[in-house]
Amino acid sequence: MKINKVNHRVKKTLVAVLLFASFNAFSHQDPLPSWNEGESKKNILAFVEKVTQKTSPDFVPTAQRVAVFDNDGTLWSEKPVYFQLLFAMDRVKEMAAEHPEWKTTQPFKAVLENDQQALAKIGNKGLLELVMATHAGLTTAEFRQVVITWLAKAKHPKFDRPYTELVYQPMLEVLTYLRENGFKTYIVSGGGIEFMRPWTEKVYGIPPEQVIGSSIKTEFQMKGADLALVRLPEMDFLDDKEGKPVAIQKFIGQRPIAAFGNSDGDLQMLQWTAAGEGPRFMSIVHHTDEKNEWAYDKDSHVGKLDKALTQGQSDGWTVIDMKQDWKRIYPFQLENN
Repeated sequence: MKINKVNHRVKKTLVAVLLFASFNAFSHQDPLPSWNEGESKKNILAFVEKVTQKTSPDFVPTAQRVAVFDNDGTLWSEKPVYFQLLFAMDRVKEMAAEHPEWKTTQPFKAVLENDQQALAKIGNKGLLELVMATHAGLTTAEFRQVVITWLAKAKHPKFDRPYTELVYQPMLEVLTYLRENGFKTYIVSGGGIEFMRPWTEKVYGIPPEQVIGSSIKTEFQMKGADLALVRLPEMDFLDDKEGKPVAIQKFIGQRPIAAFGNSDGDLQMLQWTAAGEGPRFMSIVHHTDEKNEWAYDKDSHVGKLDKALTQGQSDGWTVIDMKQDWKRIYPFQLENN
């Protein structure tokens, strides 16, 4: 009988030890498992810890924990060209029968002929022409459905996967980690606001009202017996470069304490964040992984990174080296690990 009691006590002790060990391991789970150990990961963890610990001299109240993220090249890939441009190009091909003049008019001619050299040179003016022609004339509800339909069937030319699978697993982990620590996360992108809103909550966990982007004008109209907001072929706001701090103030109403970008188009957003009082975190995603994604910076037509990289390095911003800092790029690479 005594032996049984001893065995019972031993079993209870072992169970308690195992439960404690399991709880301890769970409570110390790595919040950024797709990141290699290094300065970038250490900086992110250290910043979040110091602004969330109430005993820290750098403690920031929850209401002030705002983090902003560029989208193209920061949260998902942007090569061979911005994904929204690929969407617009597909729309041109779908609508071409209704516009015979496009066969001889640039930039539409380049799209219909798949002239990559000409497309690389269209610049912002040509891009805006494509967007105006293919994104306007629909109600906001109709445009949302067009975007959803395209994303459901379109595949990336290099990876042969839906574009929403070309999001960065390490950055998804950062978004989750920040939100778990009381941050409100926003997208502040040069991409179209109505192009992003249909899918960002499902993919990033960022709801439509926390998405800021470029926009064309809309008009309140009667459509038969229904009321609708109709998209017009006229630019409303370009959320890029100097426009990003303006949009942050307009739509968020306070300066972020953390900002993530990847190009010179994000420089002013990073500068605006850095200029605030108290603890600040500025980060640049540097594309250096030519094997698993692409390697590019100052000579790229898409996502050019030159001035922002120079200032980031000189001012001590966290420059994320994709090749060195990330164990994997995309969520689907988790399948192979």
